[in-house]
Amino acid sequence: MTPAPLTGLRVLDLATLFAGPLAATMLGDFGADVVKVEHPTRPDPSRGHGPSKDGIGLWWKLLGRNKRAITLDLSTPGGRDTLLRLAAGADVVIENFRPGTLERWDLGWEELSEVNPRLILTRVTGFGQFGPYAHRPGFGTLAEAMSGFAATTGEPDGPPTLPPFGLADSIAALATAYAVMTALAARERTGEGQVVDLAIIEPILTVLGPQPLWYDQLGHVQPRTGNRSANNAPRNTYRTADGTWVAVSTSAQSVAERVMRLVGRPELIEEPWFATGADRARHADVLDTAVGDWIARRPRDEVLAAFEAAEAAIAPVQDVRDVMADPQYQALDTVTTVDDPELGPLRMQNVLFRLSATPGAIRWAGRPHGADTEEVLSELGLTPGDLKLLREAGAV
Repeated sequence: MTPAPLTGLRVLDLATLFAGPLAATMLGDFGADVVKVEHPTRPDPSRGHGPSKDGIGLWWKLLGRNKRAITLDLSTPGGRDTLLRLAAGADVVIENFRPGTLERWDLGWEELSEVNPRLILTRVTGFGQFGPYAHRPGFGTLAEAMSGFAATTGEPDGPPTLPPFGLADSIAALATAYAVMTALAARERTGEGQVVDLAIIEPILTVLGPQPLWYDQLGHVQPRTGNRSANNAPRNTYRTADGTWVAVSTSAQSVAERVMRLVGRPELIEEPWFATGADRARHADVLDTAVGDWIARRPRDEVLAAFEAAEAAIAPVQDVRDVMADPQYQALDTVTTVDDPELGPLRMQNVLFRLSATPGAIRWAGRPHGADTEEVLSELGLTPGDLKLLREAGAV
């Protein structure tokens, strides 16, 4: 088999919940040898996050996939020395301790770069390594609130709305994986490693679009508009005759025109305000009524078929049951099956994208706490006697 593109890359994942570990997962999916380092008695909290089966956390099976799991107490002399030995042969370290924690353990950039000048130290924290908030506890929820996401999400007369999943953390994980690969590309030119400083509050602000630019130039503050858009209409969710929901988007003018012809309101296309998305958005009540009334008289399958025939953009509003049965997701193998020695066959999200020549793969799901400690540390040359001493000292 063709080696995966990141085969030979060694990543030490010291992070917990969720951005840093998810970034490491993405690197492992494409061949990196990811060593997950957890405290001997306080494992990554994701092992107990959310539902479990037979006492085994299911979120960990996803987040811990393609990682070898070891234990080290980095605050002990034995744990510190072992981590430095691991770092000497690694390419990337990902951590999310509060700023100054690694330095307190004598494991900061000065010590790590001394044993490995080519190392990429990736620091993922809520607020970054400096500034007035740097030492505050930071979670994705705070980033969703601070960034403007919550302020623009929800109905106009309702409260700011937070997502029911780790949105900011997941966006930060994608940015972290990108940052790591960028730093590795720079190392190819310079031969030297560097520090990546990623604040979870920043990537989500980037994906919110030009809000800072609008405010800077126009004083415009984006309001909450529910499922509507200030940039085009009709754009909303609509209830079908059989009680399900569909989402319609008309970002393109030609699509908006096709939708109005489909729902039997072609005269609206001739209105002067129909010519631009922003003007259509100001007449969303009229357009939503036209589209909503037409959809409400028909079952979902008929609505979807009619929109597809008219080349108008529509999608069913699906929950996870629908996703698992969706033929497009099935064709892409987006949710794939992984054999797990603890729980048997598991279905989970596949790797993020397909490469034609050097594809990624899920080699295994999340491993038990510390399952690979002996294997990984023996690769450093530690003997069974050395491991016994580390255990007695509480370092592993």
